[in-house]
Amino acid sequence: MNQKTIISLALLAVIAIVAAVAVKRHEAPLSEVAAGDAWLAPALRDHINDVRQVLIKGAGDKVLATLVRGDKGWTLAQKGGYAVDSGKLRELLLKLAEARLIEQKTGAADKYATLGVQDVAAADAKGVQIELDGLAQPFVLIIGDSNPRGGTYVRRAGEAQSWLTGASLTVDRDAANWLRKDLVSLPATRIASVTLTPGEGKPVRIEKQAADGADFHLLDVPKGREPGDAFTINAIAGVLDGLQLDDVMPAAEAPAPAPAAARKARFETVDGVVVELTGWDRDGKHFATLTAVLDDAAAAHAIDAAQAKVKVEYDKAVADASANEEGDKAGEAPLKPLAVTDPAKDRANRLAALGGEVAGMNARFGGWAFVLPAYKYANIDKSMADLLKPLEPATAAGKATPAKR
Repeated sequence: MNQKTIISLALLAVIAIVAAVAVKRHEAPLSEVAAGDAWLAPALRDHINDVRQVLIKGAGDKVLATLVRGDKGWTLAQKGGYAVDSGKLRELLLKLAEARLIEQKTGAADKYATLGVQDVAAADAKGVQIELDGLAQPFVLIIGDSNPRGGTYVRRAGEAQSWLTGASLTVDRDAANWLRKDLVSLPATRIASVTLTPGEGKPVRIEKQAADGADFHLLDVPKGREPGDAFTINAIAGVLDGLQLDDVMPAAEAPAPAPAAARKARFETVDGVVVELTGWDRDGKHFATLTAVLDDAAAAHAIDAAQAKVKVEYDKAVADASANEEGDKAGEAPLKPLAVTDPAKDRANRLAALGGEVAGMNARFGGWAFVLPAYKYANIDKSMADLLKPLEPATAAGKATPAKR
């Protein structure tokens, strides 16, 4: 047998061995696949958008959250179908889709608890089970403890083998934490005035001191008294700046109390958007309903002012460009803004934008009662006395001494 024949036979043998290994690997159960070679959720890869429901369960098989995808996007069944934080959910699904099984762990049921991957039907189960519906086949995973060196212990429901996956998987057990939290964001720089009306008592009103200023002025200060700390007064105008909810429920499940037990806050912006809030306390929580309207007169006044400002700025830019040409300096003629070329169209566009903003707010507000953060609610739970400087106590001789602060 010549050398060429020997080499050919050797190559054929190598090819046969490689093919046999590939077949064995393909046919081998998951527990025999080399670490790092298997995806945790192969059915999820390239099919994230097929998921229609995410069910989260805890100990005792208790359903903690049911996230459902429908015509209005992702909503949460436990909160009356309120919107879900879709970004947070997608992040979890992407982590599951990209996770690999990197190390085999116990396959003995009596050892599952040490990794937190026992069946969640157990009353003392430490893990959380997540079920994905909408894929070619339902995917059910028990997510256990985190590995101190990185990764998470997992076990696919119905399988004996548990694994360490390289992904850091955490699933919120509190249904409220899956909600879309952002409610409204009107910065204090846009607020013109705020009126607080307690259930019983006189209204309290603050207004911006200057159109371009940051401080608000307390109106109707009683004779002989002075406004208190500016920070406390200004904080009232910042209530709607990045306002987020802590929880939510259908308004019918948390009806507002009688007017005497509720308080109202009316926020008016410099461009005519008005947000009205009705708040009340119940069971140690701060509830509120909100509505938005557009004050047409205020909006028209703001647009007049905005267009006038644009025209002044444009005329100045034209004058500056003309001066540059006379001084032999290169310069380009400024573009005419819409407020100058077609004020009516510019006005219509501005009104449409404000109307769209109001409609968007009401789409979020309508039919819901929100639980607000305590620190935000505290800023509207104010009376006139809360916003005044404290009276200075009188001495025995009848002279005033500075109040202790």
